[in-house]
Amino acid sequence: MKRILILTASFGEGHNAAARNIREAIEALDPLAEVHSVDLMQAAYGRLNQVARAAYFHLVRHAPSVWRTVYQLLDHSPRLAAGGRWTRLRTVLEGLLAEIRPDCVVSTYPVYGDVIAEIHRDHAERPFRLLTVITDSISINAAWHQSPSDLFCVANEASAQRLLDAGLDRGCIAVTGFPVSPAFQGLERCELPVPGDGQQRRILYILNAGSRKSGRTLEEILELPHTELTVTTGRDAHLKAKLRKRLAPYGERVRLLGWTNLMPQLLSTHHLVVTKAGGATVQEAIAARCPLVINQTIPGQEEGNAQLVVQGGYGCVVDRPSRVASRMEQVFAEGAVEWSLWRENLSRDSRPGAAIRIAQLALQEPESIPSPQREFAPTRGRVNGVSSGRPRRSPARRATGNEPESLLCDFHIHTNYSDGKLTVGEVVDYYGAHGFDCICITDHLADPRRLIGKLARLSRLTLSPAQLPEYFEVIRQEAKRAWRRYGMLVLAGIEFNKDGYTPKTSAHLLGIGLNHEVESDLDLPETIAKIHSQGALAVASHPHLMKSEWGKNTLYLWENQEIFVPLLDAWEIANRDNFFPPVALKRLPFIANSDFHKPRHIYSWKTVLQCEKDPEAIKSCIRDNQRVSITLYRGQEVGLAGGEPGTPSSSHFRPALAPHPLALAIDRIGAADVTAA
Repeated sequence: MKRILILTASFGEGHNAAARNIREAIEALDPLAEVHSVDLMQAAYGRLNQVARAAYFHLVRHAPSVWRTVYQLLDHSPRLAAGGRWTRLRTVLEGLLAEIRPDCVVSTYPVYGDVIAEIHRDHAERPFRLLTVITDSISINAAWHQSPSDLFCVANEASAQRLLDAGLDRGCIAVTGFPVSPAFQGLERCELPVPGDGQQRRILYILNAGSRKSGRTLEEILELPHTELTVTTGRDAHLKAKLRKRLAPYGERVRLLGWTNLMPQLLSTHHLVVTKAGGATVQEAIAARCPLVINQTIPGQEEGNAQLVVQGGYGCVVDRPSRVASRMEQVFAEGAVEWSLWRENLSRDSRPGAAIRIAQLALQEPESIPSPQREFAPTRGRVNGVSSGRPRRSPARRATGNEPESLLCDFHIHTNYSDGKLTVGEVVDYYGAHGFDCICITDHLADPRRLIGKLARLSRLTLSPAQLPEYFEVIRQEAKRAWRRYGMLVLAGIEFNKDGYTPKTSAHLLGIGLNHEVESDLDLPETIAKIHSQGALAVASHPHLMKSEWGKNTLYLWENQEIFVPLLDAWEIANRDNFFPPVALKRLPFIANSDFHKPRHIYSWKTVLQCEKDPEAIKSCIRDNQRVSITLYRGQEVGLAGGEPGTPSSSHFRPALAPHPLALAIDRIGAADVTAA
């Protein structure tokens, strides 16, 4: 079994995107590989790292000239970032290397190569291979290559030439492409019609932080004939609401999206993308063969990305927002001849499979990797001959027959599609590393007929109905990975918020095991009927008084039991740290959940089922409620590497641990007696 350590940092999305995509590719190629992805800066410096990140983003947004000076200083004097100055970073990394004993380390951030060189300065051998994945193009800071690496992976030949000019040997450079998501390679090759005269043009506009004055630019684009516009606003709910009102006169010609997981599909189905020169976004557009109009460039690292777009003939750069629409008009003029040339160049240079290629390099044996010059890099050690000194993690448990299993489950989990902290993929990795057997993603969906629902939809705290197709598709894709990687089932669900002004007029209802969306503006009996029509479960969420922490009480279902007991499949008997004895005293069918929003919420009430590891068997077990127990889960921490609680810096930071023995077990027969006692 291969052990891979991926090191990243949250100073710009490109580093994290590269790490995430390489990890996904490695797991697809070798499901038994043990992959650790760690934000080492966060693990080492915690809140100090968060302050540094905030300062960095403030500089690049509000004082770009100052950042340019800092970047150039580091480029001309890279030893300012030398490993000897990173004492805490070195200590944490030494601990990680000793614990994981990786066969290969993949670095997507420039500092780490120097720290590794410092750790092994006095060693005859480095007992792992080091791959450095450079996330910048052309304008590559010297900090990336000042220290040795067995292989430097670059996005294109222009970047490779930059390393050659810096004195590196060709043997230690691999032109792999930028590691975009493997989803780009799986896309059907979309042959868009040439957007010439009279033809419809589909424009994707990616708004970034600090883009609040973009309204006029969007209106100018929509004034162009035959133009459809898709705008992504990220998690800026205020900006999205403001633009929805401003662009309402354009009707169906404009589509507003918030944060989205479907960038591969969007880029592949639009004629043009308007975006800043971020490393990940530019490379994703190249992978999807979508021509670019660059409207913002951060000095330093992004200048190379903008240069790549122009030199490669993939698009253009505009110097001010007022020129975006007029430049776009030129691109589509004369039968869209310029657009066609850009598209042809992109088709020639697109490398959507770069993450797979880098994953193959990480998994290969040492002798199959191109060898750099000996004076440039330390001699590689015996990668497979090192004893780890600890047991290797066993593969994910899988059902081998139809015999019942003891399944640890959590059916109430929120992601950043609503008010959760983590993405769907991060939730999968976090629960998978804890050894769970089945989870259900249940983000909030508010009823728009109610005032509270209307207010919630203006924020980022609930799903938008327009996001539902994407939401279910992302969960389907992550469910495949969860089963392949962890042997864990992932179900799709929704928490329907029917909020009134008082606790007794408010209800939250879980739909567990849904296949597709359910309308948000239905009454509760209609919603339950729609849930059941999909073969899914309808469960009352936190139906009684919550006492252990602040939370809105939702008592409508409990106050109207004569209506809802015959309709519901189960009631939450416990929610996070709240326990509801009246559910047991009434002998109602029950489950227990965490109401997960952030990593520490995993240490809370859970459901244990005795049944086959199969979605239909699990739903049937809950409906029958005969082999259902609950546990107050208190397993050890997995996936937290220092820093702010709730920010996972490693998806598999430790081997999965068995759950704590049941602190409380309530079977269906004796529920009332146990809770009464």
